[in-house]
Amino acid sequence: MSLGTYPATTLRDARKQAEDARRLIRSGRDPSDLRKAAREKVAARREAASRAAAGLPPLDSFEAIAREWYAKHAPSWADTHAEKILRRLERDVFPWIGSKPIRSIRPADLLSLFKRVEERGALETTHRVQQNCGQVFRYAVATARADSDPSRDLRGALPPWKPQHYPTITDPRAVGRLLRDIDHR
Repeated sequence: MSLGTYPATTLRDARKQAEDARRLIRSGRDPSDLRKAAREKVAARREAASRAAAGLPPLDSFEAIAREWYAKHAPSWADTHAEKILRRLERDVFPWIGSKPIRSIRPADLLSLFKRVEERGALETTHRVQQNCGQVFRYAVATARADSDPSRDLRGALPPWKPQHYPTITDPRAVGRLLRDIDHR
């Protein structure tokens, strides 16, 4: 373990640092591991500050992990599907939980988010938001940045969505009228 270079570190300082290191070793802690952890903490603070200055979310935030998940999977999706998912996340999820650390998000946080979307009358979108959040959480669990998927605890918390089928116009005269109405608009 290096204690510093000669002109910058005096002999007295080096002896004091060596004694501190011996004390740490006696207590069962490795001084070089502690130094490494301190350097990593400083680097993480710098990274967080630079991301904040650039207007980016923190690395452990839901938004950062969701964008990483999106970037990984979007190339295999159709462009329209990828756009819908990103728009859904940006509109319905990021404003409320995007900046939160992903480990701190609880099922109650997600439920209030889903209720917001549901109150808009967009029940299908609510179910899709729940599905997308679950995918992001499972990705975070797989990459060891979250412990569990809180969205799975909300299965059945939303009212079921039933697709509606709209009847088609089968009368030829009614089809003609519809086409004329469309042309005259």
